[in-house]
Amino acid sequence: MSIALSELATGQEIGSATLEISRADLIRYAGASGDFNPIHWNERFARGVDLPGVIAHGMFTMGAAVQLVTDWIGDPGAVIDYQTRFTRPVVVEDLVDTPGAVVEITGVIGALDADNSTARVDLTVTFNGQKVLVKAQAVVRIW
Repeated sequence: MSIALSELATGQEIGSATLEISRADLIRYAGASGDFNPIHWNERFARGVDLPGVIAHGMFTMGAAVQLVTDWIGDPGAVIDYQTRFTRPVVVEDLVDTPGAVVEITGVIGALDADNSTARVDLTVTFNGQKVLVKAQAVVRIW
C-alpha cells in the first residue's frame, strides 16, 4: 500500500485494533526481553507490592500499540520516532479460555510536515475505558 502525504489530513483516522493479552503472552515477552520481574507473572508478588494484580510490561503495551502504525504505513522502518508516557497499568487476569486483558488502540493523524515528508500519528490506547498511554505519538516518513 502506498500512502501519499497529499492524501492525508489532520484528524484523519488510520484505523483501530484490539489487543487481547494473556498471561502466556507476558511470559513469552519476558523471555524475549529478558524482563522477568515477578510483577509480570506472579500474582502474590504483584499484590504484595501494592499492584492490583499481574501487569503487562509497559514496553510490551507500547510495542503492541505501535503495530497499528506499522501495519498502516506498511514498513516498520518508516517509523522514525515513537514516544509515550505510561499512565496506568494493564492488569492481566489469569484466565484460560478468554483474554486476561483487552486493550483498544486507535490512531489519527495528529500533524503533517510537508517539508520533511512526515506524518505524526497520535495513538489512543485504553484498557477498561481508561488511557494507559498518553501522548503516544509515532512520526512516520511518507516516501
